[in-house]
Amino acid sequence: MAIILRLDRVMADRKMSLNELAEKVGISNVNLSNLKTGKVKAIRFSTLEAICDVLDCQPGDILEYSRDDDKNGSV
Repeated sequence: MAIILRLDRVMADRKMSLNELAEKVGISNVNLSNLKTGKVKAIRFSTLEAICDVLDCQPGDILEYSRDDDKNGSV
């Protein structure tokens, strides 16, 4: 996957637990855990907005793009 989730890093910087963030954002622990570990294919903008609001960060602090050279024919 070319999009890397850095939610765990931002949570650690803010010293916030998964349970605390899930409660403040209003999503289940399971859904937040899946997001944190990168086991999701999509995220709603409203969820991203709520996470950024609670963690006082920008979407770019949580999401990172990494070029997948394999798709470009590189070996």
